[in-house]
Amino acid sequence: MYDQTDPRWSMTDASAAPAAVATTFSGADYGLFYGTDPQIVDEGARTWLTRGQNFLVGYSELETGGALSRNDQVDEYVLLLPDRETPAIVEAKGEQVEVSGFSLVILPPGDSRITLPEGGRATRIFSTKSEDLNALCANADSYAEQHPNVTLLEPWPDPVGGFRIRTYSLDVPPTPGRFGRIFRCTTLMVNYLDEQHGPRDVAKLSPHHHDDFEQGSLALAGTYTHHLRWPWTTNLAAWRDDEHALVKSPSLTVIPPPAIHTSRGMDEGLNQLVDIFSPPRIDFSKQGWVLNADEYPAPASLR
Repeated sequence: MYDQTDPRWSMTDASAAPAAVATTFSGADYGLFYGTDPQIVDEGARTWLTRGQNFLVGYSELETGGALSRNDQVDEYVLLLPDRETPAIVEAKGEQVEVSGFSLVILPPGDSRITLPEGGRATRIFSTKSEDLNALCANADSYAEQHPNVTLLEPWPDPVGGFRIRTYSLDVPPTPGRFGRIFRCTTLMVNYLDEQHGPRDVAKLSPHHHDDFEQGSLALAGTYTHHLRWPWTTNLAAWRDDEHALVKSPSLTVIPPPAIHTSRGMDEGLNQLVDIFSPPRIDFSKQGWVLNADEYPAPASLR
């Protein structure tokens, strides 16, 4: 259910594939990076890790000259630099690229290194094919068994021209009819939502659900209330209480299917949310909203 001013109002094909009627449900997962100890402390960086079924988030705070390294990475991953004053040096596949702050970077498989000469914060988003990172996630036990209703990741086609460092400015102005600032790679879709200043209008919320994929909601500024409601089935034992989770920044909320959900920015200042999906969403792709779609083709069956 969307307000008619929301670009998603007329959208169809919300799921990646037809889904059976759900009879069992999982709860939401919350990574409250602001209130917990980091899982990794290394190379002048502190990193908090929380996962979903197909994706995981590593939120890091780095000292001046701090670095984040990956060796033998099995697939692409995404780097978010949300602050304009936080440039980075990104190295991978024999390339070294100087990246401005307020950017999204896609890094190739293999060895890579990210250095923040002036320190600051950075977020990396991986698929859960990185078993070493899966094991370190604060909520690893939640995924000891596969969560119900989630279609497992099948990577999309390789990028045009092969795997390499790809950089994109997040300084993309809103366009009428386009939802957010959406980028995808072979395993992930990231929507760096338009800035929200002040509390969200409670008369224009967007309660909706996904049949077969999780949503990661990464809060990078402000405070959010995530409202969640699970369906009732004939089995009372499967019912779950509504949740109205108030979370600060930085944090990650993993919203399971098919929970009805909507998120409400609460602060008077900036509220900044980033939505994460794995695999990339078919419906958003079909709308033409993906800003780097010319570099990352959709599967042939969807074209």
